[in-house]
Amino acid sequence: MSETRSKARHRSSRTALAVGLPLALSASGVMAHGMVPGVQTSAAATTAAAPAWATATADGFASVDALGQNGTYGGRDGRIVTVRTLADLEKYATAAEPYVIVVAATITMDPVGKEIKVRSDKTIVGSGTAGQIVGGGFFLGSGVHNVIIRNLTIRDAYQGVWNDKDHDFDAVQMDGAHHVWIDHNDLRNMADGLIDVRKDSTYVTVSWNRLSQDNKAFGIGWTENVVTDITVHHNWIRETEQRNPSTDNAAHAHLYNNFLEDVAATDITSSYGNYSRGATRMVLENSYFQGFRNPVIKDSTASIVQKGNTFVGTSGRNESGGTAFDPRTYYAYTPDRTADVPALLKSGTGPRGSIGTTAAVTKAAAATTLTVAKDGSGQYSTVQAAVNAVPANNASRVVVQVKPGTYRELVKVPSDKPHVTIQGTGSSRSDTVIVYNNASGTPKPDGSGTYGTGGSATVAVEADDFQARNLTISNDFDEAAHQDIASQAVALRTAADKVFLDGVIVTGDQDTLLVDTAAKDRLGRVYMTNSYVVGNVDFIFGRATAVIDKSVITLKKRWNGTSAGYVTAPSTAADRKGILIANSTVNGDVSSASFYLGRPWHAGGDASLDPQTTVRNTSLSAAVKPTPWTDMSGFSWKGDRFAEYRNTGSGSGAASSDRPQLTDAQAADQEVADWLAGWTPSPS
Repeated sequence: MSETRSKARHRSSRTALAVGLPLALSASGVMAHGMVPGVQTSAAATTAAAPAWATATADGFASVDALGQNGTYGGRDGRIVTVRTLADLEKYATAAEPYVIVVAATITMDPVGKEIKVRSDKTIVGSGTAGQIVGGGFFLGSGVHNVIIRNLTIRDAYQGVWNDKDHDFDAVQMDGAHHVWIDHNDLRNMADGLIDVRKDSTYVTVSWNRLSQDNKAFGIGWTENVVTDITVHHNWIRETEQRNPSTDNAAHAHLYNNFLEDVAATDITSSYGNYSRGATRMVLENSYFQGFRNPVIKDSTASIVQKGNTFVGTSGRNESGGTAFDPRTYYAYTPDRTADVPALLKSGTGPRGSIGTTAAVTKAAAATTLTVAKDGSGQYSTVQAAVNAVPANNASRVVVQVKPGTYRELVKVPSDKPHVTIQGTGSSRSDTVIVYNNASGTPKPDGSGTYGTGGSATVAVEADDFQARNLTISNDFDEAAHQDIASQAVALRTAADKVFLDGVIVTGDQDTLLVDTAAKDRLGRVYMTNSYVVGNVDFIFGRATAVIDKSVITLKKRWNGTSAGYVTAPSTAADRKGILIANSTVNGDVSSASFYLGRPWHAGGDASLDPQTTVRNTSLSAAVKPTPWTDMSGFSWKGDRFAEYRNTGSGSGAASSDRPQLTDAQAADQEVADWLAGWTPSPS
């Protein structure tokens, strides 16, 4: 940042690399555990290379922190094993330890109807379209939690009786489980239901599945208690008679962007579509119903709030009434247009050849992997040496896997080396650390002046489509020992488009994270998730279009022990989006009412800029000032774009002239997807 701005004094802690681990997080879906696995060996079969989906986490209610579980990430902290036999699948699914279990063959259950009793902390995922379970499925019992079932075909337990009361052979059944994500599966032709979420199971998300050829598609409830919280989105339910789904006594049922299709002149005819029973409160939006009889029904005691649904060729009951809830109170989401739903789901549901974060991901070119290890066991001993080995203008992904250790070096990814991923391979993001201690006022070794703020960065990224994962990037400049020089000290500078920061710690003091663009007229999008940013003065700043999502912003005291600071300092162009903090937590061991959320940085005194920070759906600690925005270098924050929306915590506050809040209509245009503008970040 410009050196004409205030130079706050602070001391960089030499133990800062572990700051914030662990932290108590709000119910915003932030991952507190901080673990992202490396590739490890497996006794089951050939070890899979680290797949993109090994670190995937759930959305919807499965992302909410509750019941002692911080979101749903499955076996991400465990080994990746590949299975091709029933014995191996059952061995790892029922183990006490976390596993990512890759199903790479068709596995037939013996006896027919067998449901493997999955234990907590598991990801069970099909390898491309090869993973199939025939004649049985999975059971998640009371207390089982943190389970992901993805990219599988589960089929053909049917016993010849259409409305089968004797064979409870489901594809996925849960009784009293919580934090479960069922995603991108093909479920069909079972003996009872395809999915049963029963007996107080809660914090469940069911997304992008194809459910078909069954009497009962999806049952939710079977309990007298009203505790279940469930999200059902982007599922294609076709040629099923009932329970599409049937939702009984759910506290919060959010159904959106589903496609319910009853094809004319077939043997299967729908009895009803979405059913809200008992004391269920249901929000049903932007779903598409085609040919269904009784597409939406409710008990007199239940609620359904409908928004934006489309009905084509339907007949019979189509009901709504009562009050429900606002899903955005619990998590962020962006519905697709209802008109797009049939085409989107026909092409996007079910197992994918390559799993990314959405159905739109296609199979990418195989990545080249380079390894870095300080002890000489890798191809390179420094991160920069591996980056130097990436060919100029490379056309496909290069993954630089960095073994645990502290790498005291400067790293630069130049603009002619796109598609680079730097990934730590330790069990936690604090195991692999890239650190240096340049500051703005640090003299260059060649005597040509000082580094300046941007030049002080420990890691500088100038190449598009960059990713960083499972590591710490730090600037440990010691301001207490260097009171004579400018103290801005950047840990990470990005000056590129489509920068994806996933599961990282970026830590420093003043000017920790500089999100920049390659030029004033160039777009630079940055998406950070499941991460930590640590600092005290303007420590998230720059002119990029940047999203901090499902992350923790940790406030630090200054070098002399005082508490005062600024979280953001955007320098946004007038026609661009600035900095968005969403679904996150702002906290730290600092004094109450000592930190501003932001101030406008008109870099170089440029009055044409229109700095923007929006903080929404985020938990704010008491450290945040009750008037959270302030002026900078003669520019009033009120002339720029600073606002909040539905924040919580003791640092949040009501709307006033000093604390503007977005309206619901304004907030609808300030979602994460609006910032990313057509880019869907996908781990690779």
